[in-house]
Amino acid sequence: MYRRVVIKLSGEALTGPDPFGLNAPTVARIAADLVGAVNLGVEIAVVVGGGNFFRGMQGADKGIERARADSIGMLATVMNALAIEAAIEAEGHAARALSAVPMPSVCQPYSRQATLHHLAKNRICVLAGGTGNPFFTTDTGAVLRAAELAGDAVMKATQVDGIYTADPKLDANATRYDHLTHGEAIARNLAVMDTAAFALARENHMPIVVFSIAEAGAITAALSGRGVFTLVTP
Repeated sequence: MYRRVVIKLSGEALTGPDPFGLNAPTVARIAADLVGAVNLGVEIAVVVGGGNFFRGMQGADKGIERARADSIGMLATVMNALAIEAAIEAEGHAARALSAVPMPSVCQPYSRQATLHHLAKNRICVLAGGTGNPFFTTDTGAVLRAAELAGDAVMKATQVDGIYTADPKLDANATRYDHLTHGEAIARNLAVMDTAAFALARENHMPIVVFSIAEAGAITAALSGRGVFTLVTP
């Protein structure tokens, strides 16, 4: 059991069966799972992506300047963070949305000190805006936040139950890794996280747990060492 973790939650995980946007039952289920994880005695910060609304790389492919496209993607993460914050509070637990892109009329600006204060008060912190800079993914942002908040691990919540040799949705012969090192993940170009995220995790000796968020209780199961996942260590 970890004492403090950063959960990386993709924007796509919030769509549920819908093609895009926010699926209310799915958001509520994930919020309930986050509250269950806190009730295990774990301090939780969530770094949320924005791909269910807008992804910077996709915008760049459509002719939007990359830095501007990434800024649009950061705004998408704030929308998701506000939705998750509201869903957690609906479960009866305190939450705070904090954004690396300052917008104080909407949510609290991110700072390490403020986040540590909220975590000490047993509040779930939902961190938006990525790193606050273009050209960095929210995966890298999650590892960065885990390092600066003295987290014990990054929990990467995905649509599959770990890291595979290939995309299991496209390759029926793909096999799942139970354990990898950061160096192996980089050398094998495993695309579940970008190279910068794996490299930053390796530099900071930060374990990464990759698991599926598709079922209720997935977060608490992974935190308890149950269920199916891939563990990436230094």
